[in-house]
Amino acid sequence: MNLEVRPKNTRKLFRTRLVQQTAFWSEVKKKQGIAPYAFDIRFDPEIVETPNKKNDPIDDILILIKQLDKDHSIAYVPYGPVVEPKEDEQGAFLEELSECLRPLLPDDCFTLRYDLHWQSHWAKEESHFDENGIWKGRPDKRNQEFRFNFSTKEWNLKKSNTDILPSNTIFLNLERDDTDILGGMKPKTRYNIRLSGKKGVTVRSAGMNEIGIWYDLYGQTCARNGIYLHDLEYFTSVLKTSQSGGFHAGTELLIAEKDGMPLAAMFFAVSDKRATYLYGASSDANRNLMGTYAIQWDAITRAKKKGCVQYDMFGVSPKPDPAHPMYGLYKFKKGFGGRMFHRMGCWDYPLLKDRYKIYSAAEMTAQGYHLG
Repeated sequence: MNLEVRPKNTRKLFRTRLVQQTAFWSEVKKKQGIAPYAFDIRFDPEIVETPNKKNDPIDDILILIKQLDKDHSIAYVPYGPVVEPKEDEQGAFLEELSECLRPLLPDDCFTLRYDLHWQSHWAKEESHFDENGIWKGRPDKRNQEFRFNFSTKEWNLKKSNTDILPSNTIFLNLERDDTDILGGMKPKTRYNIRLSGKKGVTVRSAGMNEIGIWYDLYGQTCARNGIYLHDLEYFTSVLKTSQSGGFHAGTELLIAEKDGMPLAAMFFAVSDKRATYLYGASSDANRNLMGTYAIQWDAITRAKKKGCVQYDMFGVSPKPDPAHPMYGLYKFKKGFGGRMFHRMGCWDYPLLKDRYKIYSAAEMTAQGYHLG
C-alpha cells in the first residue's frame, strides 16, 4: 500500500463529522491529562471506494496516549482512522498503518487500539439479520479476527475485549422539515414531545456557571443506572474548550426545566454538519414532565439551525434485547426514528505482545464503558 505517515500539529487536524477525531477533541483530552498525537496519512487512492472531498489521497488521525503506569501506555484512536478503505483492504491498511506509527509512538506503548467507526462487515449481509430485520450481531472473536486479518501478513489484529465508544448507534436524517422528522417517530415519542410542551417544559443553553446543575443530574443518573461516575473536571474540560473557540467543532450544554426546576441536561456536539448526543442526564423526580423528550427535540431543531444534516444518537444496544444493559437507551432513542448503524468497534494491534497478553487478560475481568 506504501502508506506514508508524518507527525503534525493537533491544531491542524482536518474537519470531520467525527468529533472525536478533531482538534477540538484533542484539546479536550489534553485538559484531561491525556497526550494527543496527530499524523497525516498519505495512501493509495485505489484502496478507498470514493475519494475524499478534496480528491486528494491524504487524511489524518488523532491518537491519544493513555499512561497506565510509569512504564506502560496504550495508544487509543477514538473513531479513527477517518478514511475508510474497501472492506477487503481494511486489515492490511491497519497493519501497515500500525507499523508506520510504531517508531513514532512512545517507547513504553505496548498496543494500538483502534475504535473503528467503519460499518461492521456483518451488518452488510442479509444472513446476519433475522426474518424481522433485526441484526443478529457479530460472530465470535475467532471468526471476526479470521475475516479481518485475511489480507494481513502477520495476522496481528485482535478484537478487543471491550468497546470504549458506542459501537451501535442511530443516525437521524435532518435533511427534512420538522413535520417529516416528527412523522418518522413512534407515536409515543411524538406524544411525549408535545406533552412536555403542554406541561410548560422549556429548554435553554447553559454556561460554565451552571455546570453544577448538569453534574447533579448526572450523579442521579449514574446512581440510578449503575454507570461509572466521571469527576466534574471531566465535563468542565469539554465546556471550557468549547468556550475558548478557535475550533471547527464544539459542544453545547442544554438544560430542560420547568419553572426553574432542572429536569434533564445534555451535552451535544457539532462537527462538520453532524450533531452528536454526547452525554445525557435526568432527574429522579418529575419524570412525568417528559424533560428527556423535550431536550432531545430541542437538540434536533438546534442542530438543523446550525446547518447539520445528521444527528447521531450515540449509543444503543445492538438489537431490542431486554437483557442488554443499553436496552433502555435503545427503546428511548429508537422512538425518534432514524436508522441503526453497527460499527466495527475496538481492534488492537499489539506492539509488545507479552505485555499485551497480560493487559488483555486483565480486561476480561473488567467492565467496558459500552458493551457491543
